Amino acid sequence: MLITDDFLPVPVPESLSATYLVPMRGLPRVGPKAAVRGLAGRLAEPVHGLATQMLDSPLMNVDTRSIGEFPELPPDLLAAFGASESQLDRLAAATHLVVVQAEYRPGWPPAHEWAARAVAAAVAESSGGDVVDVFGLQFLDPAAALRSLPDAQGRVRLVDWVLVPYSSDSDGLWFTTKGLRRFGLLELQTQGVPDHLTRAWGAVMTGAARRLLREWTDGLAGEEVPAFVQLPVLATVTGHDIAVAYGNPEQHGATAPVLLRLELDPATDPEADSFLSLRPPPGHPGPAGRYFAAACATLFAGIQPDVRYARTGDAMSRAIATARASLADVRARFVAGALPPESQLVVKYGLPGDDGPEYVWAGVTSWDSPERITGASASDAAGDPSVRIGSPVVVEAADVVDWAVLDRTGVIEGGWTQAVLDAGEPPT
Repeated sequence: MLITDDFLPVPVPESLSATYLVPMRGLPRVGPKAAVRGLAGRLAEPVHGLATQMLDSPLMNVDTRSIGEFPELPPDLLAAFGASESQLDRLAAATHLVVVQAEYRPGWPPAHEWAARAVAAAVAESSGGDVVDVFGLQFLDPAAALRSLPDAQGRVRLVDWVLVPYSSDSDGLWFTTKGLRRFGLLELQTQGVPDHLTRAWGAVMTGAARRLLREWTDGLAGEEVPAFVQLPVLATVTGHDIAVAYGNPEQHGATAPVLLRLELDPATDPEADSFLSLRPPPGHPGPAGRYFAAACATLFAGIQPDVRYARTGDAMSRAIATARASLADVRARFVAGALPPESQLVVKYGLPGDDGPEYVWAGVTSWDSPERITGASASDAAGDPSVRIGSPVVVEAADVVDWAVLDRTGVIEGGWTQAVLDAGEPPT
């Protein structure tokens, strides 16, 4: 094994396993094989065939147990990871659990995860129940579980498989991933992230996870599972990595890349997890938080990933009027393909909120009707949990207050309201 200063050898586990639960009252009325057959035509290949084959092999086990035979699932943690009251109520009323477990070698595809989730979703759908992802401690309704599986082109959204929780300490925010171990890779962590980068750094971590997971699975592509995979010490992350991880590869493709240094932080406690830490590259002056802020500014060039609320005033009113007056023209150029090469059109629009509208940006993907814009959100909305970075959105043109054309250097046209905000106009 070649070890150099440019690469970090990361150990590979011998095998990987996945466990999913389907809580229900009474015994299942439909067996797992019949339930999976019912997904024919709805579940893309190779996942449907993979689930069918693994059901007939020793690599998968499906068992129905009395709920008392399984360790209690912690309701507080399930709630923290998004479980609803109705899901927790159904779990409390359940008498049995269908336990789906699968095992497979590290590499791509992650057959253990895809097949086990598909079988659990099929069983849950046939019984009107829920799926519990034991690794992520998450409830999934069957439809969401099926949507997370690869489409006909083999594409998946990494955000359906990897979470990025964070907590606060005296040095700032501590981010970790939760989900890379599904694929055999150590989880990532970043410490000392400034508080105002909550949403932005979560997206950067997701993009970094996507890039490193690709390097990881490329290193596992041979017939034999290696003992180590060499990962680059300097990891490159681009806006495209973030967009692909969120399922919108057409977004953020024009941003410049940033470098992050990868270090192995082994656990001192045998029961604890080791991490791959993301740090500034060598030679960066000043605190790490300053570099993380600069990285976010680069990856989200020209648009603020954090929430910004419009402020009243003459300058802001003029900016909005200027943007709206030229909206029809920029649409005509977008539809005609007349915008600069390798550029991206984004629009800023208002979401209703208790304290007034919240203004967020979205990348434009199509604009067939003058009244309606289809796009992908460029930031997470504070007041609407369905609006996340990369999520599809439909914007009424009447709600647009600004637009901008971006390239890898940032805003090259438009962005009038952003200029007012960046100038710090006081509210009136």
